[in-house]
Parts: sequence; structure tokens; C-alpha cells
Amino acid sequence: MTLKAVLFDFNGVIINDEALHQQLIEEILLEENIRPNSSAYREICLGRSDRACLTDLLTQQGRLVTDEYIDALIQRKSKRYLDKLATLDPLPIYPGVADALYKFKAVHLKIGLVSGALREEIQLVLERGKLLNDFSVIVSADDIQTSKPDPDGYLLAVDRFNADFPDLTLVPSDCLVLEDTPAGITAAKRAGMSVVGVANTYPFHMMQRQANWTVDYLTELEIERIQRVFEGHTSGQTAA
Repeated sequence: MTLKAVLFDFNGVIINDEALHQQLIEEILLEENIRPNSSAYREICLGRSDRACLTDLLTQQGRLVTDEYIDALIQRKSKRYLDKLATLDPLPIYPGVADALYKFKAVHLKIGLVSGALREEIQLVLERGKLLNDFSVIVSADDIQTSKPDPDGYLLAVDRFNADFPDLTLVPSDCLVLEDTPAGITAAKRAGMSVVGVANTYPFHMMQRQANWTVDYLTELEIERIQRVFEGHTSGQTAA
């Protein structure tokens, strides 16, 4: 087993926007004559795509949900999200993201991103943060119909790496994933990947119970130590 690629989650790992997403989802619910519930949002939506989030929240309220209805709500929310980001300067990108990307490139790892966010949202943030060129592969909500904790996005990323870099011969066990939610960690593990839990959204102890490694901040990530674990064909519930 050799570490060959690192896959980032987006919301909650690269950009600190979870509160904004909750605000916008709650606005949408109010407009649909549904009273928002913060506990339901946290339980149902964190780490999952807008499609999965809205579908489950509306179904829970007995609403008839169609693809066309959900598509319209997603587009309404996305426009407001992009409009809000346009007013923020700088964007709330987490400290340590650029440094982590530099460390991964320095040891010649391929870098990708797997998210339930729309591609337009991801590209806007990465372009404004001058990070877009660091990612060889991006899998977004535009590419898959399922949502984390299903592993489809991570498995698609492996396929795309191999299509773009045939000599890489990447398999899921050669990948390290950076995630901030239980849904994301579960998706990566179901795909057969090792995970660093970043305690941006949930507390350290919750991440530590599920991830292979856990850090409070990306700046604490010790990539050389993780590489040694991969080379030794071992993994453990340890803090990086």
C-alpha cells in the first residue's frame, strides 16, 4: 500500500461556509412554508449534498418531492450562495489549506476534491482562492446522483485519476481523504480509503472515533508520518 493521492472534501474542509448553507436552506424552507429545525438540519444535512438534504427535509414534512421541484430549489439556493460569496473578501477559506496543498505537492501526491457541492460553487471558491490549479480531479454534485455517505464520489475520483494518469494505477487503498463530517468519513471508508478527520465542524473526539487520524487544524497534519503508516501497511485510530 502506497500513498499516491489525497482527496479533499470542500464545504467544512476548504471553505468555512457551513453556517451560510444552513441559513440558506432555512430560508428555502420558510419560503416553502416549513418551519426550520436546527437539530434536523444538523442530523440530515451536514456532509451531504443539497439534493439529499432538501429531499429528506421535505419528505420528512410529508411533501411530494419531484426531481423538478428539487432542481428548482437547488438552483435558487445556489444563486443566493454565489451572490453571498461575491460580497465576501476575503473568502472564509480555512487556514492551513494552502500549506497542506504545498506539502502534498512537495511529496508528489496527486490531489483531488470530492464534494456534494455544485461545480460552479467549487470553481468560484478555488479560483478566487488561487487554488484551482492544485486539483487534478474534481467530483461535484453535477457528476453523481448519490450523496455521502455513499462512496460513489470517491470511487469516481479514482476512475478519473486513472483515466488522466494511466501510469498511476491508483486503487482506493492508495488514497487519503480529508473530511469533517461522519457522513464524509463513512463515504471514504466505504470506498476503501483512509481518512483524516478535521475537527472543523464536529469536535475532535467525535472525529477520532471514526477517522484513521484526527487533527484540530490542517496545519497539524504530518504527511510524512502518514506516509510511513501507508508504507508499513498499517492504520490506526491516532491523532496526526
